[in-house]
Amino acid sequence: MSGLLSLPFAMVLLSFAVLPGLAPRIWHRHMAVISLAWVGLALLLTALVDGAGAAAADIWNVSIVEFLPFIVLLLALYALGGGILITGGPWGRPAGNLLLLVIGTLLAAIMGTIGASLLLIHPLLAANAHRFEKRHLVLAFIILVGNAGGALSPLGDPPLLVGFLRGVPFFWPLIYLWAPLVVLAVPVLALCFGLDMYFARREARPKAQPLRVRGGLNIFLLLVLMVAIPIEGVWHPGTVRILTAKLPGEHVVVTLLAVICIAVSEFFTAKSIRAHNRFAWSAMREIVILFFAIFATITPVFALLARANLNADQPLLWFWASGIASAVLDAAPTYLIFFQAAGGNAAQLAAAPSHLLTALAAGSVFFGPVTYLGNAPNLMIREIAARRAVKMPGFFAYAAVMMVVLVPIYVVMSWIFF
Repeated sequence: MSGLLSLPFAMVLLSFAVLPGLAPRIWHRHMAVISLAWVGLALLLTALVDGAGAAAADIWNVSIVEFLPFIVLLLALYALGGGILITGGPWGRPAGNLLLLVIGTLLAAIMGTIGASLLLIHPLLAANAHRFEKRHLVLAFIILVGNAGGALSPLGDPPLLVGFLRGVPFFWPLIYLWAPLVVLAVPVLALCFGLDMYFARREARPKAQPLRVRGGLNIFLLLVLMVAIPIEGVWHPGTVRILTAKLPGEHVVVTLLAVICIAVSEFFTAKSIRAHNRFAWSAMREIVILFFAIFATITPVFALLARANLNADQPLLWFWASGIASAVLDAAPTYLIFFQAAGGNAAQLAAAPSHLLTALAAGSVFFGPVTYLGNAPNLMIREIAARRAVKMPGFFAYAAVMMVVLVPIYVVMSWIFF
C-alpha cells in the first residue's frame, strides 16, 4: 500500500520534469491546478487508509511545521537579494569575470543560490553585453553561483536548509563540504577563465565603470538573518501549538523575523533597484508550488524507505545515487529522500566522521547543475540570460556539456573523499 501512497509524490516530480517541455502552455497556465490535483490525490489515498481526520491532520502538520519555515526563509533571501543592486566594477574582462564568479560562489553560501544568482547575473551579463560569446560565463555561473557555492551553509542551498531544519548543525556544511567544493570550483574556474581569455582576444575591451552598490538596508537585513538562523540551532524555547501542529518556538521566531524582513524590504527598497534587477515575485511561483507539493506528498515515501534495507556502509554509492537523482529531479527532494533512507537521525548522521551525510549532501548539491531541473536557480538563470539575447543550449545539449565538464570532477571527488 505504501507504493500506491507514494504515487502522488512521483507524479509531482514527473509533472515538473516533463510537462514544461512537452506542453509548456498548458503547464504554465495550469501548473497550480495540476500540482494541487496530485496533493488532493495524496489526501484521498491517505484518507482511505487512515481516515479523513488523520489525512487532514497530516497535511496541516506538514504545511505548518515543515513547509512554512522553509519557504518563508527562501522568500526572504530572494527578496533581500533582489533589493541589492551592483553596477559597474571590473567585470567584462577575463580577470574581472573570474573575480565575480569567485565572489558569487562565496555569496551563495551567505544569501542563498537564488539570492546570489539574482544579485549577480545582471551585472555579469550587462558587463559582457559587448561580447559575442558569453555562454561559457553563464554555464560557469550556474555551476558555481547557482549550485556549488551554496554548499557551505544551510542558507546556501534548499537541501541543506532542509537538513538544518531537521537537526543538522548550522556549521556542519562548512566543516565537511568546503574541500569537495574547492575540488569542483578550481577546475571550473580555470576552464572558464581559459575560454574567456581565448574569446576576449577577438573582441573589444570594455570601458571600466566605477563599482557602485545600492540597497544598504537589504544588506543589513541579510546580516540580521545570518545572525538569527545559527541561533535557531542552539536556542530551544519550547513549542507553539497551532491546532494539531506543534511548531518549535525557534522556528516561529525566525519565520516571523523573515516575514518582517520581507515586509521592510518591500516597503523601503527603491523601485529603481527592483526594476534594474528585473525583480518579480512571479519568478518564485513555480518554486513555492513545487515545494508545497513535495512536502505534502513525500510522507509515504519516508514510510516506504523506513522499511527498506539500504546499505549504509557505501558512501560512494550514496554520493552517485543521490547525485544522479538530484540532477534528474531536484536537489531538495533528493536530499529529503536519502536523508530519511539513511535513518533520518540528524545527530547520528552529523557525528564525525559523517561519511554518509557528506556523501548524500555532496551528491544532492554538486550534481544540481547537470540538468536545468537539478536546482531552482538553473531555469531562472537560463531565462534571464535568454532575455538578454544569450543563446542558451537546449535541455539535452546543456546536459551533455555539463556532463563533459563535471563527470570527470565527480570521479576525482569520489576518489578523494568517498
